[in-house]
Amino acid sequence: MSDIEFAPLPAAEVALFGDLQKNWGWLLAVGILSIALGTIGLGASFGLTLITVLLFGWLLLVAGGFQLVDAFGCAGWKSVLGHVLTALLYILAGYLIVQDPLLASRSFTLIIAGVMIAVGVLRIWMAFQHRVAPGWIWAVLAGLLSILLGGIIIAQWPVSGLWVIGLFVAIELLLNGWAAVFVALAARRAGKIGAAGAAGAAAV
Repeated sequence: MSDIEFAPLPAAEVALFGDLQKNWGWLLAVGILSIALGTIGLGASFGLTLITVLLFGWLLLVAGGFQLVDAFGCAGWKSVLGHVLTALLYILAGYLIVQDPLLASRSFTLIIAGVMIAVGVLRIWMAFQHRVAPGWIWAVLAGLLSILLGGIIIAQWPVSGLWVIGLFVAIELLLNGWAAVFVALAARRAGKIGAAGAAGAAAV
């Protein structure tokens, strides 16, 4: 059964994709590439962790450098000192990260674990505030899962600092890739339905 034989989509949904109906192949390619990179990242989380941390460090260095240069053109601005200090902090943080990406990844991992535990506690607290609403138990389970994952990361720290960031980036690449694939295929289907509708109208 072809895509055109499926139940027709509402006109608003068909129009939603715009030119993506014609260029869906590019988005599909991006999605497939993202899935491939994410799959590779799952098997090389240590390398991906180092790449991610180093990239973050270089971004801080570049951003701090540009901000420092910009500060020289801000004569008379009352906040120029804060502008300069912020730039210097960016440069310092970027330098420290680039100099020792392993230490940086371990530090970031510990922060991530702490944030996950805090978010889990907040989710549970908010869930109990809304326990009269149906489905509140799912929010509790989500909070418990966040706390569990954060606890596992801390329990395996500092070793977890070698793979957690890379694993998260790999999972994000996979999720982004599958989302792009689904949207591209939906745009392709919408384009076929739109073309079929235009052909039918012309025939009438």
